[in-house]
Amino acid sequence: MLTVRVGCNIHFECESSSATIILLVSPKLDPDRPIRQEKLVFGRATKSESFVDADGNVAYRVILAPGLNEIQHDALVEVTTASDKSDQFGNAPSVATLEPEFLRYLLPSRYCDSDRLFAFAGEKFGHIYDAGARVQAISDWVHNNIEYRFGSGRPDISAAQVIERGYGVCRDFAHCTIALCRALNLPARYVTGHLPDIGHVDPGSPMDFHAYSEVYLGGKWHVFDARYNEPRIGRIKIAHGLDAVECAFASAYGPAMMTRFEVWAYQVDPNEVRLGDPIDLSKRLDGTDEIRGY
Repeated sequence: MLTVRVGCNIHFECESSSATIILLVSPKLDPDRPIRQEKLVFGRATKSESFVDADGNVAYRVILAPGLNEIQHDALVEVTTASDKSDQFGNAPSVATLEPEFLRYLLPSRYCDSDRLFAFAGEKFGHIYDAGARVQAISDWVHNNIEYRFGSGRPDISAAQVIERGYGVCRDFAHCTIALCRALNLPARYVTGHLPDIGHVDPGSPMDFHAYSEVYLGGKWHVFDARYNEPRIGRIKIAHGLDAVECAFASAYGPAMMTRFEVWAYQVDPNEVRLGDPIDLSKRLDGTDEIRGY
């Protein structure tokens, strides 16, 4: 097992005590990725409570105090060296027999406007009959035809609009993949989480939460990440839902302004790094082609 340190440091300036935020920052419980240690601090917040939302994600409702509110999450999570690439995908489910709780993942949503992409999806991918090959072709197309531009994300743009303009960030890549799958009756959902660079050269961009997609084939959810479009190690899920609306790391209600945003996700030696230590990337073990243990 390898150990990955993940977390975030987020500051909110609040004009009054009437502001409330809903946070999605804790890793989902997963027996294959046990949380070794975890700490979540809400700073000067006057009240906080945890709950499980409609998608089974662990969320926190926090009432902010006037002034500066410093929220920090830090966790050490164990992961295996196995990649997230499936060997076999299985068949596409029939809508007639699909489990009722998964039917929602066939519907158009705010950012995954599959209803606008029926003709496009059919023309590009309708001739591919194997379900796994069809989804992989969708991921390949998004990866090859949408340019990644750091900092180009917008909260008001949908998958069809991203395809039209030709560039975006990881959430846009995920939305495009999901919308094209749903247009072909393939259940797909949006996922957010952490992605360390284990066995992968650090691309040099600032660390951030990562967004990707999962598609339901052969009775299982399979990872498809059009942003990188290659097998990855150590992916740690936080939340899943219809699109970015349901998986936002923070949703603010009231006069709260985010003034600091820092995220980390990197492999460490648990004998040298403790929970709450200063973030020190000189101690990271990932970021190279080599998979290093300890």
